Amino acid sequence: MKKNKKSINYGKWGYLFILPFFIIYLIFSLIPLVDTVRYSFFEYFRSGIKEIGPNFIGMANYISLLKSDMFKYGANTLILWLIGFVPQIVVALVLAAWFTDARLKIRGKQFFKVVIYLPNLIMASAFALLFFTMFSTNGPINSILMSLGWIKDPIDFMGSVVGTRSLIGFMNFLMWFGNTTIMLMAAVMGISMDIFEASDLDGCNSIQRFYYITLPLIRPILAYTLITSIIGGLQMFDVPQILTNGQGNPDRTSMTLIMFLNSHLKSKNYGMAGALSVYLFIISGILCFIVYRMTNDNDPDGSKKAAKKRAKEERRRLRR
Repeated sequence: MKKNKKSINYGKWGYLFILPFFIIYLIFSLIPLVDTVRYSFFEYFRSGIKEIGPNFIGMANYISLLKSDMFKYGANTLILWLIGFVPQIVVALVLAAWFTDARLKIRGKQFFKVVIYLPNLIMASAFALLFFTMFSTNGPINSILMSLGWIKDPIDFMGSVVGTRSLIGFMNFLMWFGNTTIMLMAAVMGISMDIFEASDLDGCNSIQRFYYITLPLIRPILAYTLITSIIGGLQMFDVPQILTNGQGNPDRTSMTLIMFLNSHLKSKNYGMAGALSVYLFIISGILCFIVYRMTNDNDPDGSKKAAKKRAKEERRRLRR
């Protein structure tokens, strides 16, 4: 008689190892998320020492936000994100193309990678405090410009709309362009060298190779970069908060949506804060979906397009 061998099921150990993640996610993410959505339908705030609510008021918080300055702060957030992201993606693409081009034979690539990534390791709060000190009216930038004789009076960089927004955008650019460059370099290095060699044999120059080979093949990473940047832009808080002392000066032109959300949390208005959080979630989802649809290529080899063209020509021929 054959003895029945006892089978060992290793699958249960996998579930056991991932169980802590689901427990932590449930406690610290899912339950607070559900509570945030629930509180958005309630009147729940503190007036002095008196606590009001929670009283169910339906969609009143959402309607109140539509009548507030939420759209103005949303426009501020978009402008600040564009000021930082546009030069970030342009510089990152150029640096990624340069560092991965074997024909240029750039020396010290590892050193340059470390240098451009270093600002990403600095805390945003420390970065904002550094710029606040450097560009203040009594800061070193004004002192240098006055000693060179370029200006007579100190410039109030943070007293103008252009100056404040430019500083915030420049800081976001410095902090994140290194991370974007490293990701795009990894994407370009994942392209087969045979494709580049074939393009060289066909007589493609550097610009043609970049636009017709590199960009289409790194489209998934570009989509990922854009989506994560949009989410990060909507969550912009620490740099403008510290640089403007939480006021969004001048005239609240640098007040972001998360700063607006933080003001509701400071005033203990949890209902309005929850409604604004839901709005942010919906906006993030819509923008990410639009970006995904714009950057996702369902027909990389052009076969679907060619099939549609043949079908269209066949219908025309049958009509004749």
